[in-house]
Amino acid sequence: MNKQSGIHYLREHREAGSNRPVPAEVTRIRDTVVAGLGDLLQGAFDAVDDSLFELANNARSNNEQNRYFEAMREIRIKRKGVERHFQNTVAQYFANPPHTGPLQEENLSKQASADTLSLVGNDDLEEQVALNAMITKAKAHFQGPLLQLQTRFSQVYPEATDESPVNPMAPEHLCSAFTEAIQALEIQIRERLILLKQFDRYVVSNLGMLLDEANRILIQAGIIPNFRYHGKAGQQHESPGTQTTGSGKGEPGKTDTGSPEANRESAGSSAVFEQIRQMLALQRANAGIPPRASDPAVRVIADSELASLLNALPLAAPAWQNQSDLSDGEPVSVDLSRLVHQLLQEEADQGDGRQPALNEVDEDLINLVSMLFEFILDDYNLSAPVQVLISRLQIPILKVVIRDKSFFSRATHPARRLLNSLARAGIGWSNSDEKSKDKLYGQIHNIVQRILNEFDGDVSLFERLNQEFEEFLERENRKASLVEQRTRESERGRIKSQAAQQTVDNLLKEKVSRYKMPQPVHDILMNGWSRVLFLAYLRDDVEHRWNSTVKVVDDLIWCLHPHQEDDERDQWVRVVPSLLKSLRSGLEEVSYNSSKLDEMMGQLKHELAEAFRTNAVIEPRQDAAPVSGEDGENQAHKQTSKQQELEDAAVSEYVAQIDSLQIGNWVEFRLVNGASFRCKLSAIIDEADCFVFVNRMGLKVIEKTRIELAHEMRRGRLTLLEQGALIDRALDAVVGTLRSKTA
Repeated sequence: MNKQSGIHYLREHREAGSNRPVPAEVTRIRDTVVAGLGDLLQGAFDAVDDSLFELANNARSNNEQNRYFEAMREIRIKRKGVERHFQNTVAQYFANPPHTGPLQEENLSKQASADTLSLVGNDDLEEQVALNAMITKAKAHFQGPLLQLQTRFSQVYPEATDESPVNPMAPEHLCSAFTEAIQALEIQIRERLILLKQFDRYVVSNLGMLLDEANRILIQAGIIPNFRYHGKAGQQHESPGTQTTGSGKGEPGKTDTGSPEANRESAGSSAVFEQIRQMLALQRANAGIPPRASDPAVRVIADSELASLLNALPLAAPAWQNQSDLSDGEPVSVDLSRLVHQLLQEEADQGDGRQPALNEVDEDLINLVSMLFEFILDDYNLSAPVQVLISRLQIPILKVVIRDKSFFSRATHPARRLLNSLARAGIGWSNSDEKSKDKLYGQIHNIVQRILNEFDGDVSLFERLNQEFEEFLERENRKASLVEQRTRESERGRIKSQAAQQTVDNLLKEKVSRYKMPQPVHDILMNGWSRVLFLAYLRDDVEHRWNSTVKVVDDLIWCLHPHQEDDERDQWVRVVPSLLKSLRSGLEEVSYNSSKLDEMMGQLKHELAEAFRTNAVIEPRQDAAPVSGEDGENQAHKQTSKQQELEDAAVSEYVAQIDSLQIGNWVEFRLVNGASFRCKLSAIIDEADCFVFVNRMGLKVIEKTRIELAHEMRRGRLTLLEQGALIDRALDAVVGTLRSKTA
């Protein structure tokens, strides 16, 4: 592994050191950590196995599928050895602790030189980038506990100094142990990246509990029990009478950097941004572009000078400066790089003869803004008018990024949050919506207009606008949620009633059609007891009466059959009284007409008595026509079933995508006439296998079964919309594009 990755193999360190006695408290930590890491690593390997199986299952060729299956087999065979190697290496760190660098991210975030990167293979680079991102994120997220632990371990180990502290549990050491352990696996880079991803997800991301436990053990041993962390690596203070553990959250003097979720999100963004910067640096290296600062004919302009130059750019491109509706027309991509270079050329005419040029970081940022908006202009998840509106912000965002470089590395950046909010809110806006009367469209349009009119370099404008927009959305969503709730409850009741009625009709039709039945019996079942069955079906999840009400039907039909044997006739005598009682009580419960009920029950008693006397009042239907019809129906049913099987096989892959839908997900339907509309999944009614969709106002627009939705997707008339944060999705797309260019 190249030293640039921020980690190195520590085999030589372990071999050089002596196996000195380990203090008792360190032994406790070692045993706890090694066992805990082993458990976490098992989860990581299980996830790797699942990921590879999924990839193999969705492979586009036999060769690709065999590759993943071979990787699965290789990992399964050597898994125990890798786990054992990893745990033994970590245990050895506690006996001979490696020295740990500073906790700040400067060393890992520092851009590699072109000369260095040009010597690194693409596969090695990808692995380095993944490791750097993992380590950077972990150090940012666990900064407090790591600093405390490093300080305490440096008291335990005599060879540690302030300049060269030790921490056996530092993320770079744990990553080093893992990368060393997986050297035994004969797998390709993609599978190695999957391993690293799951190691990050299951092991590195869950270090917090092990770090806290290690700090607790050392505190119990009296090693710096009173420790205050101030939020910056290297700043700590022992405060008499103030005992703190963990990250020191909420303590006086600590700079609050936000919630753990926000910190984790920002760390992830920073890691992605670092990947992009390294890949852009590799592109320059491959193109043979030397560092600009080394060229005497070039004057690298400072950030403040560039920001001043950009002030000359109008916020709105000439093409739409005078438009009353900014969404009119098509989204236009602005060549930001060309604009900036034009400004530099104008500056060159007034300079000292040297050619002004951007530094590499600023050039990367400008390229990133361009790639960001390329993604936005090509993002199908944005409705067309909203897409056009956001595209008008290319120049303002460029100015923001040059003034504040944390836009790409900080997920909570005001401008970034606003763009994400606009995109998220606009996902449900359909082209069929009337812009002039739509409050959401009007609000988004107003925000874009205000940025173009008011932005003067002060990023706080984006924060104010985002706050206003969030308050607007909260009001609108509150109203829509109430409507949606009523819609959902209404649809759930309606669909469940439909399912109940269909079930009852099918049941009675199937049972009654078998026999020639006296008219009074037929009427009491179809016009009276059907209501009882309907109510029992609806309440079955609470009252559990469905089966008993169905048994009444079966008992009634049985009592009308011939019974010549003595035991059957004895049973008949026992059944009839309770049968009549059940029929009457059930019909009374559904408020059946009382006068008509007495008449109906009288007729029924007569028919039952006649059946007992004559041994039967019903007989099976045996006429040829119905039987022939039944055979025809059976044949048609078989053909339909066969056709259904073929249809189900054709849509099976789409059914899996439908099953991934969750409540709140947005989709787009396209009609046969070319029109389209967007809606949100509001409810899944399992009883009827029904998916109910609503619009932004919470009103129902369509309902379909799972199979119907799969067919719509197969025909290209249903699209699942991506709802992740716009900028995050854009950065991921940029990473994918750069990887393909450096491959």
